[in-house]
Amino acid sequence: MTSTIDPNTIGKPVRPRRHVRTLTGYLPEKDEEGRDKWPKGEEKVWKDGMRSLDKDVNDITRSFVNHVQTSLARQPYNIDDLGAYHAAALSTRDNLLVNWNDTQLTYTRKAPKRAYYLSLEFLMGRTLDNALLNLGLKDEYKQGVRKLGFNIEDILEQERDAGLGNGGLGRLAACYLDSSASQELPVWGYGLRYKYGIFQQLISPSGDQLEAPDPWLDNQNPWELPRLDVTYQIRFYGHADRLDDGTGRALWQGGQEVLAQAYDVMIPGYGTRSTNNLRLWESKPKRGFDLNSFNAGNYEGAVESSNSAQAITSVLYPNDHTWKGVEIEAAVVRVLVSGKGAMAYSVISFWTAASLADILRRFKNLNKHIREFPDYVAIQLNDTHPTLAIPELMRILIDEEDLSWDAAWSIVTNVFFYTNHTVLPEALEKWPVPLLEHVLPRHMQIIYDIVYLLPMKPRRAMLIQCAILAVEKKFPGDRDRLSRMSLIEEGIPKQVRMAHLACIGSRKVNGVAELHSELVRTTILKDFVEFEGISKFGNVTNGITPRRWLDQCNPELSALISKTLKLDKSVWLKDLTKLEGLLPFTEDKAFRDEWAAIKQRNKERLAHYVQTTLGLTIRTDAMFDVQIKRIHEYKRQTLNILGVIHRYFTLKNMSAEEKKKVNPRVVFFAGKAAPAYFIAKLTIRLIVNVARVINSDPDTKDYLQLYFLPDYSVSLAEVLIPASDISQHISTAGTEASGTSNMKFCLNGGLLLGTVDGANIEIAEEVGESNVFFFGHLTPAVEDLRYQHLYHPIPIEQKCPALAHVINQVAAGVFGDGHVYEPLLNTIRQSDYYLLTDDFDSYIAALAMVDEAYLDKDEWAKKSIRTTAKMGKFSSDRAINEYAESYWNIEPVIVEKA
Repeated sequence: MTSTIDPNTIGKPVRPRRHVRTLTGYLPEKDEEGRDKWPKGEEKVWKDGMRSLDKDVNDITRSFVNHVQTSLARQPYNIDDLGAYHAAALSTRDNLLVNWNDTQLTYTRKAPKRAYYLSLEFLMGRTLDNALLNLGLKDEYKQGVRKLGFNIEDILEQERDAGLGNGGLGRLAACYLDSSASQELPVWGYGLRYKYGIFQQLISPSGDQLEAPDPWLDNQNPWELPRLDVTYQIRFYGHADRLDDGTGRALWQGGQEVLAQAYDVMIPGYGTRSTNNLRLWESKPKRGFDLNSFNAGNYEGAVESSNSAQAITSVLYPNDHTWKGVEIEAAVVRVLVSGKGAMAYSVISFWTAASLADILRRFKNLNKHIREFPDYVAIQLNDTHPTLAIPELMRILIDEEDLSWDAAWSIVTNVFFYTNHTVLPEALEKWPVPLLEHVLPRHMQIIYDIVYLLPMKPRRAMLIQCAILAVEKKFPGDRDRLSRMSLIEEGIPKQVRMAHLACIGSRKVNGVAELHSELVRTTILKDFVEFEGISKFGNVTNGITPRRWLDQCNPELSALISKTLKLDKSVWLKDLTKLEGLLPFTEDKAFRDEWAAIKQRNKERLAHYVQTTLGLTIRTDAMFDVQIKRIHEYKRQTLNILGVIHRYFTLKNMSAEEKKKVNPRVVFFAGKAAPAYFIAKLTIRLIVNVARVINSDPDTKDYLQLYFLPDYSVSLAEVLIPASDISQHISTAGTEASGTSNMKFCLNGGLLLGTVDGANIEIAEEVGESNVFFFGHLTPAVEDLRYQHLYHPIPIEQKCPALAHVINQVAAGVFGDGHVYEPLLNTIRQSDYYLLTDDFDSYIAALAMVDEAYLDKDEWAKKSIRTTAKMGKFSSDRAINEYAESYWNIEPVIVEKA
């Protein structure tokens, strides 16, 4: 005899899903008097063996040496800086885990409402320095590793940036997790454990961007904790068969199942024991794969398809520009769509399904009825990427929890909250219906049900969630409105409007700056505002954590602030409005001199970094002008480089005496272009080749230098930002949702040059317009100008002679083969969608104002101090508290000792 299996059962889901507790989150049983019962063994022996925080130097060195011996299997004779980093990291992680365990036990005991932050990116940066700061152990570790023969700065440099994001969206998510823990709020993050992060950027001899893999996990990640007991089976493909019982339920079966395994990253709060969690999912093949999903008897094909499941979390989504095509493979359907990322539907489904399964399992541990789910859970959608969570939760509630459609939809629309990060039309994701039907047939059914109510009874026509009928009832006969608001955009192929789905499926919607939120309400979601009411649509201006973006990256300035305010940094780092106490010191000459001296040393630090990494010599007695962002047309790095070229030719035409009056300037660019974004990559090539000419020209090199710093990262930003005198945030008005790098520069005393856009407006309101440099047309004029470009164009030579001269010089080959740049130059000559011809003269005038202001170094120092002093509004602590109070309705939880 042998065991047998019915082939007809392979690939069919098991209903209902079995609830299994993980190995964490248990509470002790109680005795007759209500006291905790010790679960096993001798209580005293257990408690004597349980460790507490290592707080003194001897305990730290003992822990360090222990990890060298037992975790790394090395000896003092063969331990290098990299090994020392791993030992220090593992030792620090031990401390984090003590607090993490107590935090989770406290949450389990108190059962508070929790918030979950779903973001496809978490750009965490280096962790060791941040963890030591938040634990309050930087000095102790510094002393301890010195006793062991190491320098803490050398150890910190060994850490690689985690490859979990590519831009501001991911960095914002990281700041919010840090602030949530620091504010003692029960918030978890959910993301993906990419094996290869955003690519390593290299520059070819011709100036082209080259992309190399970024295997950031090659040296292991000491900060993650594999959770072998936390796995979920995620289904793709197959077919969904409706049940003929009038409930709207369906049975989704067949296709392929992939395992999601959890990896936990501890997120410590600053000055508190609260330690939250970032749970990352890795895809793995299911050993018992579905043979019926593949060619019967084709075992090799089955194995190949099963193993390809691992590819789902292999690479951070690679492209963020345009349609490139459709590639369908057995395990990964990658559709390069417009928006912030090239969406692999399998990636999104995998991530959202695993996260929701985990959230639901944790809720079930409370032994509450499923209808109470919104009382204990809030889920924040960080942009439109996680919108698929809405139909996924509907699927779980209807198909697995046996709820009615009305009950399920009521839960969904009270659990989700949606943050919109863009008003750019091409960035509002649209997913082709045919591919969605292929990859996620049940989800597509549910989306159609939301739109058309296919399985519902006639009474549903009176409910507001009846998408088509509800709109028709409120606006009878308005077919254009019906078309605009539909979740399905007609065309070939039909497409699902994910931003619309996120809007109608969420309790509240917010933008990330006052101007952006107003544009959301009056443009892309105007119809929904009129339909559902203004109260659903709010604003939470972005924020940054001052721990990393001042204290860690600019320790000298942090120390000066603490000394001047006569406050321990633990006070003002958690209440950034305390910085206003610096304002009276703007009139203190000694304080201004010390402030300026710190800025100068930060410039020298940046120059040293460039010298040691790139072999380039940078003068430090000049103004440092910095633009560091993802390379994109709307961010207008092209405007900046064309302005640099204009400055170069202006210098070339000056006499020697005139040049002596010039303000020397060093211009820095850094940022990555999406691999398929041709125009953005041309911009990088132009910057690199202009730098070659300018930096080698004896007539100008003493007055103007230009550098492109490759492979931009959080760690590089931490060196660039404190060194800046001026930073550029020059997007076309109405295109930048908020920005956070503008906040980081200003917090470090760098002045802002920018358009009246995004959070630039609110920064100016806080610091005073006399301390910022604005230029360019305003948002209300943008559409009219674009209309004029299309229907009443004016030649550039007539409209903007200065810009025409610059473009003609580039085309003539002054900076290399001019023909190469024709596609880039034609975006300006022809449609000029981002209004470079309209804003160029104003931009050059603003740069001249910057030069004039910088010549008065004393007044410039005053502007710098005032700017830092008024940045209290832009702390991520403030922003996360707004989410907690006005959106999620969660409260702080004080962590208790277990």
